[in-house]
Amino acid sequence: MHFPEWVKLSGIVLVLVGFALRLKPTLVVVAAALLTGLLAGMPIFSADSAAREGIINMLGRAFVDNRLMTLFIITLPAIGLSERFGLQRQSAHLIARIRAATAGRLLILYQLFRVVMGALGLRLNGHPTFVRPLVYPMALGAAEAQAAAADQVQIDSEKLPARSIERIKAAAAAAENYGNFYGQNLSPVQPGILLVFGVLNNLGYNVSVWRLVLFALPIAMCSVLIGMVQFWLFNRLIAGKAREQ
Repeated sequence: MHFPEWVKLSGIVLVLVGFALRLKPTLVVVAAALLTGLLAGMPIFSADSAAREGIINMLGRAFVDNRLMTLFIITLPAIGLSERFGLQRQSAHLIARIRAATAGRLLILYQLFRVVMGALGLRLNGHPTFVRPLVYPMALGAAEAQAAAADQVQIDSEKLPARSIERIKAAAAAAENYGNFYGQNLSPVQPGILLVFGVLNNLGYNVSVWRLVLFALPIAMCSVLIGMVQFWLFNRLIAGKAREQ
């Protein structure tokens, strides 16, 4: 059956609806790929290499071609064991002993750290290896220490309201995203800057990688300044919420 060209874009609508309903991302993306392929007239599976490639074949090939993107999974067992034996608790206690440490200051430093790592071309897989096991519990510990110092009482994890804890989680993830997204454009060997370079060259624009890095530098600096303001305001918000308790 032949469908109009615009109907073949129904997979995009499925993705938007699935994400809006907060369904499993993997299920939504695979379902959208199947729908788009079927509407485009592709077979589900092709056993003959000479025949038209099937949808399942294409998904499998794409996974194999990009298998290096899943290497971070190897780190998950080690991170899980570390958390099981108290990594989060110890990191929170460590940062709580530093009197000058606050949640906002810690997140500003972490964003700067991620920008520097991006500029050096080092990939850290920040969310699973840094944010969850280290940065978030340290930011939480710093916020609890702030609350305890404000009331001159012993640190208590129940002192922060649940809404403030969720804000700390979101802010820790934001620090990672800001630093990683803008920092990687400061290195000529990072995939982001190479993607832009390849697209511009294919369109006929004669540019160099280092010139792209030069133009990305002020954007990265602005992201750091905006992040500093955001986390400074976040720090005051968390301190104010703690005093209300």
